[in-house]
Amino acid sequence: MKRSLLWLALGLFALPHLAIGQIIVIDRPQPRPVPVRPDYTVRSVDVRADIKDQIAKVQLTQIFQNTGSSTIEAKFLLPLPADAAISELTLLVDGKELTGQLLGKDEARRIYESIVRKQRDPALLEYVGQGLFQTSVFPIPAKAERTVEIRYTQLLRKDNGLVDFLLPVGTVKAAQKPIETFRVDVRIHSTDPLKTVYSPTHAMTIERPNNRRAVCKLSLDKVQGADDLRLFYSTESGPVGINLVSFRPTNGEPGYFMLLASPEAQTGDTPSVPKTVVFVVDRSGSMSGEKIEQVREALKFFINQLKPEDTFNIVAYDSDVESFRPELQRVDESTRSAALEFAAGLYSGGSTNIDAALKTALSMLKDKQRPSYVMFLTDGLPTAGEQNEMKIVANADEANDVRARVFSFGVGYDVNSRLLDRLSRELRGQSVYVRPNESIEAHVAALYKKIGTPLLTDLSVELRLQGGGSTDAGITRVYPTPLTDLFAGEQLVLVGRYRKPGAVKVTISGMVGDERQTFEAEGVLVDESADDTRGFVEKIWASRRIGEIIDELDLKGHNQELVDELVQLSMKHGIMTPYTSFLANEEVELADRDGLARRTRESLVQLGETAGQSAFQQRAAKGRFKQVQQAPASQSFRSRGGGGGGAATPADEAEPMIETVRTIGRKTFFRKQDRWQDSTVTPDQESAAERIAQFSPEYFELAAAQGGRWSSYFTFSEAVVVNLDGKTYRIDPPPASN
Repeated sequence: MKRSLLWLALGLFALPHLAIGQIIVIDRPQPRPVPVRPDYTVRSVDVRADIKDQIAKVQLTQIFQNTGSSTIEAKFLLPLPADAAISELTLLVDGKELTGQLLGKDEARRIYESIVRKQRDPALLEYVGQGLFQTSVFPIPAKAERTVEIRYTQLLRKDNGLVDFLLPVGTVKAAQKPIETFRVDVRIHSTDPLKTVYSPTHAMTIERPNNRRAVCKLSLDKVQGADDLRLFYSTESGPVGINLVSFRPTNGEPGYFMLLASPEAQTGDTPSVPKTVVFVVDRSGSMSGEKIEQVREALKFFINQLKPEDTFNIVAYDSDVESFRPELQRVDESTRSAALEFAAGLYSGGSTNIDAALKTALSMLKDKQRPSYVMFLTDGLPTAGEQNEMKIVANADEANDVRARVFSFGVGYDVNSRLLDRLSRELRGQSVYVRPNESIEAHVAALYKKIGTPLLTDLSVELRLQGGGSTDAGITRVYPTPLTDLFAGEQLVLVGRYRKPGAVKVTISGMVGDERQTFEAEGVLVDESADDTRGFVEKIWASRRIGEIIDELDLKGHNQELVDELVQLSMKHGIMTPYTSFLANEEVELADRDGLARRTRESLVQLGETAGQSAFQQRAAKGRFKQVQQAPASQSFRSRGGGGGGAATPADEAEPMIETVRTIGRKTFFRKQDRWQDSTVTPDQESAAERIAQFSPEYFELAAAQGGRWSSYFTFSEAVVVNLDGKTYRIDPPPASN
């Protein structure tokens, strides 16, 4: 009777210096020569981490359920890189501590490869080059659950001023079913003031109770294919923390940098910068019913958030324009009370005179030293006064003498979304889109909470090489453009490219009230990255560049160079857009660049739509690309049309899923008929590729080369074609057993 091995990966870290992950190996008799995975599910994963001055105490609790009809035996494996500073490691199963042993990377590699050979599943190769903590076997009876808890203490590394913390989330390699619930709670306590607290992988909820504490939370349901969670934080004195992270794949390619600028967390006695806000509210006939009710509540929220040092006004418009007061008002008990009464008296009716409303609001702003914001809300098209969107934007720009920022809220599908994007682009703001039946109040409250307390305005950023010679680092394509203001509780995430590496001085300048202040820090633009640890910087840059390209095509029309660049970026990074999702179709040839560009041009015709659901969704998607804060996660797609020319759609619909796109590290692989193809492989390279049999000695040696740096690219069960260090390989699986 043969025995087979099944492993379940709950945490897959590709970062060699801090890797932590768990594997459950299921060992059970099988009557057939072909291994059959037992039925199991991961009910929940709960992580609690307390970090104090770079010491992390982590408790990870997981509930497994054997959904099969017989007992299975489980062995717990914990990959540990040789240089990971981990101590006090304890493993408990249903409250009982299990013994185990630590193995070095050579013995661990033997075990990893042994499991891969027996199971014919290459996913475990992700851990080649790491050490191992191994436990004894424990049973899980049929239909029973086991609670596995791991506790460990870890010294976190600090690099370029950033403390780097990682947690296991990924389950894509072996989980048959999604994890039902995944909860993470990370609490940071620092002796020195905290500045940056940022996750490049997940949109965590981050609360800052004071300037030495942070609470970071993540809550996910039905987790499958998620990426590992990563969290940075820095401790610095001074009002603004500045950290520079750079990544350069080779010294022959452009480098990518991320600049994190974080103001000091505000305390109750921290003075805020006085600001001016004008609320421009649509009260036309289309706003009747629930919309106008929500607008009243949103305005009340705005008014109650104003501070005594602020000035404000309200402009309500339909066919005509009415102001709360003829001029800006200072905030006091009397004006606040009167403004609340004005908001309560708003009723809908009439047409939509957007042009006159914006000119009225902007003409009220006179003080160039004070940060000024216009919160503009509409649910429809301009139907009164000037109706040409180009002229409306030009008129608003002409009236904007103080360089106020305009934040636009489009409510419902009837809004002219291209007009709102033009306004936001030209008047240095942002567009927010609210779907029908969504809460207007929630959206406007979220944005106003973010911008309610400006700390540093009219920003400029400069990176200059230090030492002799030129100080020009060749910085290009920096996003966001234009720069946003720096608000309390927020941080600037600036990305760009560089041509010349070296030590740099970072200078951030901005207005604090009516005084310009300058903050400096030092950093390094690396010559060549040793590994892909910082590869997320390139991914975030690529997402923002894609958003900028779509914005250019939307507002300025066709440009073939931009279309070609959109295709190239989408294909290289696996970032699917509404105009390039066909790349995920198995029948689409990646080498047919002319055909790909033609199909993209045809898809971009959709940008001609200014109103309606499609237009609304396109502008909302474009905005998400331009503002992305986290590296895009791996995406699964479904191919439609019976394998022909149908488009690919993200895997959140109720159709059977065929995974056709997989992102691993810096590389993107597309499923093309009988193989997975690295997006950088050309037809000539593929035809000349060195062929290696899966599970052969050459296969394992290649996976272990360079300390296992490439091992994650060998985790496909199917054939894969990949470029590695200037050479192309095709890995073919063994013939199927009869």
